Amino acid sequence: MRSTRRSRAAHQTHRADAMRRDIASLAARLMAADGIDDFSLAKRKAARQLGAPNSEALPTNQEVETALLAYQALYQEDEQRERLAVMRREALALMQRLRPFHPYLTGPVLIGTAGRYSRAEIDLYADSGKEVEIFLLDQHLDFEHVDPGRGPEAPELRLLVTGEVGKAGETTGFLLSVYPHGQERVRRRSPHTGQSERRAGIEALTALLAAEVD
Repeated sequence: MRSTRRSRAAHQTHRADAMRRDIASLAARLMAADGIDDFSLAKRKAARQLGAPNSEALPTNQEVETALLAYQALYQEDEQRERLAVMRREALALMQRLRPFHPYLTGPVLIGTAGRYSRAEIDLYADSGKEVEIFLLDQHLDFEHVDPGRGPEAPELRLLVTGEVGKAGETTGFLLSVYPHGQERVRRRSPHTGQSERRAGIEALTALLAAEVD
């Protein structure tokens, strides 16, 4: 009896793991092909298409991100390389203008998973959010306020820069998260995967772009 129960449990675990992988793969394809940039939406849509809308075997965002990187490398290599180069150059152009606020590029544009509708995510550090707003107005950059969210890692202010910054016009917007000056050395978790967030300052991003050209 115990052997039967263990066998049944092992079979159920195997099926759940297989479904988890299938959902991750399909969610990644939906994000890459349809431009979906919301992990939760992509996972729910994938689960429905696979006939498992109530599945408890949903993959983590990190698992979907890994599958997405693999999909893009296999099916969209040239397109993705060109998209990232343009987005990163445009992010660098804005970061150079925002140098007084110690900008760091984070998120999909840096990681390499950015889709056609992705926004470049840039962290800033300032004495106050108002200081950044005044600076953007002086730079004639259009922006709108975005809900900064809640929690200990939420920024003081979040702004979406909507004006065209780069010449190529690939990036659909720049999401600026403003944190207190003293938090520049604080390492945060990615809001997308929950893992330690990667980031690149002006010098690091410049080096990354130079390496891609070589």
